[in-house]
Amino acid sequence: MLAWMNREALLETLTTGQVCYWSRSRQTLWRKGESSGHRQRLVESRLDCDGDAVLLRVDQQGSACHTGRPNCFYNAIRKETVEVITAPLSH
Repeated sequence: MLAWMNREALLETLTTGQVCYWSRSRQTLWRKGESSGHRQRLVESRLDCDGDAVLLRVDQQGSACHTGRPNCFYNAIRKETVEVITAPLSH
């Protein structure tokens, strides 16, 4: 998935090991899985060469996407069409 982090969210993530993001729409910290239980445990964190992007490797508990899929990138662009390539997880 792709999400925003601010300094506070990154610090909380690195300190607790539970992934926390910044919700731009709600203007507050968003702790992944707070309401759904689909938490993300931090495995490894990396910075890009410019230091302006963070990559988190996580242990995902349940689906990562609000659609119930294991990740948010389930639409493949194939020539001139978009193809759904991943089904939601069964419960």
